[in-house]
Amino acid sequence: MEDTEDFVGQGPHPVDNDVFKEPMKKRRRSDRDQRFRAFPSVEQSALKEYEKLESRTRRVLSNTYQKLIQSVFLDDSIPNGVKYLINRLLALIEKPSLDPIYIGLFGSTGAGKSSLINAIIQQAMFLPVSGESICTSCIVQVSSGCCEQYEAKIHLLSDQEWKEELKNLTKLLHRTEELDREEADAWDRDDAVEEAIWKLQMFYGNGAERKNYEELLRAKPKGKIPTSRIITLKAEEAGELSVKLDPYIRTQRRDLDGESAETQIWPLIKHVEVTLPKSELIPEGVVLVDIPGTGDFNSKRDEMWKKTIDKCSVIWVISDIERVSGGRAHEDLLNESIRACQRGFCRDVALVVTKTDKLHLPEYLRERKVGNRAISSQREAVLERNEMIKLQRNRILKEKLKRSRGNQGFHQTLKAVCLKNGIYASRTLARIDLNEAITQPIYDQIDPVFGGIFRTGKPTDSTLLPHIEAFKNSLQEKMMEIGVRNGWKYDSYKKSFLIQEISAILGGLEDYILRKKRRIYESLTTSVQNDLKPCYEEAAQIAGKKACERMKDVIRRGVDRQVAERMFERAQERMQHQFQQLKNGITEKVKGSIATMLTLASSQGDGLYKELADVQSEYKEMEKLHRSLREVAENAVLRRGMQDFLLRMSPSKTAPPKA
Repeated sequence: MEDTEDFVGQGPHPVDNDVFKEPMKKRRRSDRDQRFRAFPSVEQSALKEYEKLESRTRRVLSNTYQKLIQSVFLDDSIPNGVKYLINRLLALIEKPSLDPIYIGLFGSTGAGKSSLINAIIQQAMFLPVSGESICTSCIVQVSSGCCEQYEAKIHLLSDQEWKEELKNLTKLLHRTEELDREEADAWDRDDAVEEAIWKLQMFYGNGAERKNYEELLRAKPKGKIPTSRIITLKAEEAGELSVKLDPYIRTQRRDLDGESAETQIWPLIKHVEVTLPKSELIPEGVVLVDIPGTGDFNSKRDEMWKKTIDKCSVIWVISDIERVSGGRAHEDLLNESIRACQRGFCRDVALVVTKTDKLHLPEYLRERKVGNRAISSQREAVLERNEMIKLQRNRILKEKLKRSRGNQGFHQTLKAVCLKNGIYASRTLARIDLNEAITQPIYDQIDPVFGGIFRTGKPTDSTLLPHIEAFKNSLQEKMMEIGVRNGWKYDSYKKSFLIQEISAILGGLEDYILRKKRRIYESLTTSVQNDLKPCYEEAAQIAGKKACERMKDVIRRGVDRQVAERMFERAQERMQHQFQQLKNGITEKVKGSIATMLTLASSQGDGLYKELADVQSEYKEMEKLHRSLREVAENAVLRRGMQDFLLRMSPSKTAPPKA
């Protein structure tokens, strides 16, 4: 969008103005040569031409927009037709060349997510790696851009978000003298409590865990917090940035004496964005996302965790070869990925197995079934084992897509679960969601239907998007009939306008539907969570002897009471209401936009100003750009065809001559 920003806010100027053209060429040529090296060579020249044409097109659109704005700037009221044109021009100017493609790397501790990203970007130790413990402590996004340096932006929790977490951490640590010795020891050993102590000591220093909420609000943090809540790091080399970034994204450890090993503001970090300069391996627009496997105790970070998973077009579930079969954490992550296909933008889940060269040959040979062919080397054994696991996991993945899921248990972290209204997410522990577990039998029943409605692959009779496409085609035919009746038969401009605007209006519905899809899918768990909130709050206040059993009893009675009062029926009604809102939203968007478009197309001055800015020069320039675009596309097809022909006819592809 650099080209757009150069023009917005300035007066109109000729498209061919050399003042703007020449500096742009000098500044961007080297970047353009680098940006497309991830693509096949036959496509690179076409992509460079497309980018040049796109830049020129944005300039023409910006000029047109500025002229139109200036022509109505002093008027008290603007007709709907002119508003429509202005909004459409602005949408085209701001539209990115390509929507970002998020590839989520999802895996448990030591699975190799960071190592895989490091391998992709060819920087062995760029992100912290370790096979023994959790290394990456927050969501890390890695992408390439046109910057000259390596850059990282570390986003921190706002002051209000940290106060919310601080309040929950101090509640979790609250203990009374009524606890007997056995219960106190169990509470001290609880992982949730230990993590809370760890965070407070890291942020405020030793002894912070013994202070109450008000005292900690007055306490001074150990690290310096920028007012912008963003820390920006830059470096000329990848290794230099990696060293700077490491303390912020590596899970911090404590020394043997319990003191914090680092004095950074690690507990405040929400997520990190890393931008690489001109990567040959990651095309611009592709974002690799290293996603910690369990979410977070802080509600804002946990919500971002879920949103990040849901916006991924592709999810790679990472597991090492020793955990891929039967590991509970791996199965939980696989199930979460499949749920992302139901509620989010994800269209593909892939299982990526790391460390596949690890194999103890004598043990493997002993476990092989009798009758298999002989194995003569370590390499043959590795290849055979990997192929067997690939076939097995493919079968299991397909079965899971047809998606039952067992309830998730809870033990000594129950107080943390109640404090967060039935959800406990930690950077180090397995995720617990009681609301999801309670509604799972309902999801087991509705998932096939829900998946059918929002399917993006092979369509079924109930799939929504193909019906919208059919409606679009039918509407375009109707518009042509209306055009003939209104004397537009020979007006190619109006016909083209109608066709392209209908495509734009209905094409934009897909993103609208996918955004609403998540809210609809989660409406069941949200409804149950709202109904059970009073019993969670009651349980969270319980302390003293047998607190855990008493909390369980409060939750059981609360669930029983809400079920008797039609909790599940209410959840069903709320989901139906969300579907109805989606239906109404689609109808209103289509009716309003098409009505305005028809008014604009059919007006003879009544829907427009009698005299608007003269944009004939911009129109002629757009026609030239359109012709150039067609030529580039045709040449690209010819080049690709010629390359395929030469490959087929090359000597290496032909059969050897007969003797």
